[in-house]
Amino acid sequence: MAQLIRNAIEKTPVLLNAAATYSKPRLVTFWHYAKVELVPPSPTEIPRAIESLRKIITSARTGSFKNLTVKEALLNSLVATEVCMWFYVGEIIGKGGIVGYNV
Repeated sequence: MAQLIRNAIEKTPVLLNAAATYSKPRLVTFWHYAKVELVPPSPTEIPRAIESLRKIITSARTGSFKNLTVKEALLNSLVATEVCMWFYVGEIIGKGGIVGYNV
C-alpha cells in the first residue's frame, strides 16, 4: 500500500505537467474565441440587428423564405434552436431546478 501511494506521489508532477502541456494551446484557442464571441453587442451592431429582424419579418409576410436553399434553411433552423435552448437553460438556472418553481 505504501509503495502504491509513493508511486502516485512521484507520478503526480509528471501527470500535472502533461495535463498543462496538453491543455495550454486549447485554452488559448478557447479564450481567443471567447473574447470575440461572448462580448455584448456594440451600439453600432444594434441597428444592424434591428434591420435583420425586419428582413425576417418581411420574409415571413411575403413568403420569400420558401426560396431558401436547404443549407440556408438548416442553418436558420439551427440558430433558432440554439436561441430556444438558451432560453430554456436560462429558465432552469433562474428557477433553480428542472421541474417547477419554488412558490
